Amino acid sequence: MITSDFVASLRSAAPYVHAHNGRVFVIAFGGEVADRPDFDKLIYDVALLQSLGVKLVLVHGSRPQIERELSRRALESRFENGLRVTDRAALDCVKAAVGSLRLDIEARLSTSLASTPMGGARVRVAGGNWVTAQPVGVRGGVDHQYTGQIRRVDAEAIRRELDAERIALISPVGYSPTGEIFNLRSEFLATEVATALKADKLIFVVGSDPHEWKLAADAGDAGQLTVAEAAMLLAGPTLEAQDRGYLDAALEASKSGVMRVHLLAAGLDGALLRELYTLDGAGLMLYADADYEATRPATIDDVGGVLGLIAPLENAGVLVPRSREQLELEIGQFFVMVRDSQVIACAALITFSDGRMGELACVAVHPDYQSGGRAAALLARVEAEARRLGLTALFALTTHTPHWFIEHGFAAGAVEDLPSDRQRFYNWRRNSMVLVKAL
Repeated sequence: MITSDFVASLRSAAPYVHAHNGRVFVIAFGGEVADRPDFDKLIYDVALLQSLGVKLVLVHGSRPQIERELSRRALESRFENGLRVTDRAALDCVKAAVGSLRLDIEARLSTSLASTPMGGARVRVAGGNWVTAQPVGVRGGVDHQYTGQIRRVDAEAIRRELDAERIALISPVGYSPTGEIFNLRSEFLATEVATALKADKLIFVVGSDPHEWKLAADAGDAGQLTVAEAAMLLAGPTLEAQDRGYLDAALEASKSGVMRVHLLAAGLDGALLRELYTLDGAGLMLYADADYEATRPATIDDVGGVLGLIAPLENAGVLVPRSREQLELEIGQFFVMVRDSQVIACAALITFSDGRMGELACVAVHPDYQSGGRAAALLARVEAEARRLGLTALFALTTHTPHWFIEHGFAAGAVEDLPSDRQRFYNWRRNSMVLVKAL
């Protein structure tokens, strides 16, 4: 890597390092991810997250490991209603498979060789009987026997381990007050754990690539889903059964108060770090909070973000230069679009004493987010505000982008069409085109 690129990347990650420090993240992955030859890389990234101050809970699945154990003992695998039927013989296979995989994960987390990314890591791992379960019982006339559902998660005990700077490792089994062991679905175990802990994030590392899930490309942003969009995707026919299980669990977590649920492809090297420490991430995020990407009135705290957004356009002559002092005085006229608290687009509505026309000014979208309909969304917000104020028309002055305004309902006008206050300050040297839209 070029040194300047490395420095820039590290600096751009700094806000996320600060934001994630001390936060609780639940990371869930299935047994198929643990079977991958590059599973060590995920473990390396988990260790790095802990070194950056993240409080981590790992929830692992074990379906392929259980299948192999059943096959080794010449037993058949049985599923009903999407759930494994766990009889006594199958439960013995569950205990063998889960126990073996858990030991393997703990061993990998214990790596501290200087020749690996975990050199000097000294990761400490904790486990316990934190999950109380009960039998699923009879469903559709089928007794699922030792297949269980979660009754309670001991969040207080898990938090004590997290506060002691240990990674909490939770396997897909639960225990009853009578001493029985139950086989649990790891996806919904992760959801229950994240909900009980009031985790800041729930992250599923999955075997497929969530970016290929069809609705993701149809959403406003290919990297995110609203709760409503996730429900639509679940109702459709495009997802495989295993992916459907992950998205179903993610949706349930969002409904239960987990504000950010991330779905990452296990096959993408560094997906965990890219998703958490870059602005655009690397996976599919299901978000329950409306402010992840939102349009709102600007505040004085947005001045720096707006200045950074419009400065390149001012330098290119597209926008009239504004000083910081001027922008601070005018910031109440702006609307901004923010993505994860960073300003990525802006527009201003300037009103005049005649109360008839308003000016759409200073429309700017960050280069990384153009061609996504964001300028049109800002225009719609400005138009709604103009109507609320009783204005009957908007006008814009432009030297570079008249076609965009025309495509969005503006028509060519003349300087004489402008409010008298604006006519007096028209810059004849710039000779901007006047475009007008009736409301």
